[in-house]
Parts: sequence; C-alpha cells; structure tokens
Amino acid sequence: MGEAEDAEALQDELRRLVQADTPGPDLVTTVAGLDVAYDTDSDLVAGAVVVLAAPGWEVIASATAVGRASFPYIPGLLSFRELPPLLDAWEAVLSRLTTPPDLLVCDGHGIAHPRRFGLACHLGVTVDLPTIGVAKTQFVGEHSSPGQRRGERTAIILEGEPVGAALRTRDGVREVYISVGHRTNLDSACRWVLELCPRYRLPETTRSADQLSRTALAEARLAA
Repeated sequence: MGEAEDAEALQDELRRLVQADTPGPDLVTTVAGLDVAYDTDSDLVAGAVVVLAAPGWEVIASATAVGRASFPYIPGLLSFRELPPLLDAWEAVLSRLTTPPDLLVCDGHGIAHPRRFGLACHLGVTVDLPTIGVAKTQFVGEHSSPGQRRGERTAIILEGEPVGAALRTRDGVREVYISVGHRTNLDSACRWVLELCPRYRLPETTRSADQLSRTALAEARLAA
C-alpha cells in the first residue's frame, strides 16, 4: 500500500471510535481554537492553539509549533499534514492549564468528509475531548440555503445522510459549515458556535487561532 492508501485505511479504522451523536458539554467555560497556516513554497507548517475563557472569550493561553510538512497535500487527508504541529502546540498549551478546555473548535471538518473522518474527528479521538469542526467553505454533500437570520441552519446531506449543517451566524452574512468531530452532537455544536460568534461570522476561536498561526508562519519564514 502507498502512503495515501495507508492513511485512508487508518481513517477507516479510527472513525469507528468517533462519537458523533452524544450529549455535548452543558457548560463551556474554556474553549480551544485550532488552526494551521502553510507556506507552499517551503513546506513550512505552523499550528496554533488558542484557549479562550467565557464569558468574554478572552485569550488565556496559547502556543504555536512550526515544522516541515511530513505528509503531502492530498484533499481528504489533510489531517495527516496538520495534526503533528497542532498536537505539538496542544501539548504546550496543556502544560499551562490546570484542566483541559471544555470544547475544541477546529478550522476544518468533522464527519462532513468523504470517509466521515476529517481533522476535527482525528483530533477529537486523539485527545478524547469534545471537538467540532467549523469550516469557511463546504467540502462534501449538498444543502439548501439557510434563512437570513442568525441561528437559522440547513442540513448538509451526503449519500442520503445528514453530516453537518450550514449555519447562519450573522444576519444576512454567508453561512459557515459545522460538523461534529467527537463526543458531541450537531445541536450542541451549533449552539456553541453561535455563542462563540458574538460579533463576527467566524467564531472567536477561529479568528484568534488563524491570526496566531499566520504570525508564527511569517516569523518562521523570516528566520529560515
């Protein structure tokens, strides 16, 4: 088997561990946002983890990890490229906290994936914490457009099954795409994404982690 085939086989094995229809956290006092930035010319990859605290979603801890991508860029297998720097940053953040965050929010997909095992699933089963994916663009399936009011949503359907939701987080603003990663359900995922979007289309977790990963990548480029 080749590298891609091995990765697909591992996805098929690990997806059996995903809990995609269980009660999500009733209370979220801390939440982690995770994002990755790439330099396609040098293969540098920067992972960032940012922990925010309720009620104002202010950053209380963060960490980055930069390295060379160890897996090729293959759609559907991005978690094998993104997970190593994210886990390095995750371990650094955990060392600064007394307890793990109540919820993890990935910039990516969970079960809304060709093999029902996107980055949010891979991360969730690895660290065994409630994890959701929030993506800017749709990856798989079909959906009708949700209503224009904040909180309205429609199901993303793949092969006749719901795998996520197109969720309107701001009135009249383009929707985001939510799917379960691990140890939660879609209703809970949508609830907490709305809580994390008090002002903007994207959750505060995504905004903070995206900025941090881009900064870390820019600094690594200058140092290279």
